[in-house]
Amino acid sequence: MFDIGQNDIAGAFYTKTVDQVLALVPIILDIFQDGIKRLYAEGARNYWIHNTGPLGCLAQVVSIFGKDKSKLDEFGCVSDHNQAAKLFNLQLHGLFKKLPQQYPNSRFTYVDIFSIKSDLILNHSKYGFDHSIMVCCGTGGPPLNYDDQVGCGKTARSNGTIITAKPCYDSSKYVNWDGIHYTEAANRFVALHILTGKYSETASSLNL
Repeated sequence: MFDIGQNDIAGAFYTKTVDQVLALVPIILDIFQDGIKRLYAEGARNYWIHNTGPLGCLAQVVSIFGKDKSKLDEFGCVSDHNQAAKLFNLQLHGLFKKLPQQYPNSRFTYVDIFSIKSDLILNHSKYGFDHSIMVCCGTGGPPLNYDDQVGCGKTARSNGTIITAKPCYDSSKYVNWDGIHYTEAANRFVALHILTGKYSETASSLNL
């Protein structure tokens, strides 16, 4: 199973412009395809591929890249990051469609994680969550409860004050755990939606 894109795309924004990040997408996918090739040579024939989620809705991203409110969309997510994620997913899906032609007797399944997570974040209240971006385990309080100097469970000095990032009382009400990762409740939501098959697409070259 491949769950790719988040670290590659989100990480690139720290040192590159938006245009430079977008230009990296084909390079990232070339490296990904090389990984497929190596696994195929080792005997792999069934591949499960997750696209990347709405990166601009992670509290870590909003905290660092959303200081300029004009960079945020109507839901409080960083637009540039989400646009980069969409481009990555578009090109990843295009590659997915071509893979069966290159690798005989193989099956590829593409899962649209972006749509599942976007639905959860944008409609979190409908699904029983109180907070879509604000993190459960952090510090600082609303709107993000996130400090990039103090990770979840850590004690550190931030702006001259010693503080500890502690977990919330009820993580089931939060989508985001620590600014980067989703809570158990949110991951359960994602997993259940994957299992419906509604967000999956299969392409096969198997000769059955």
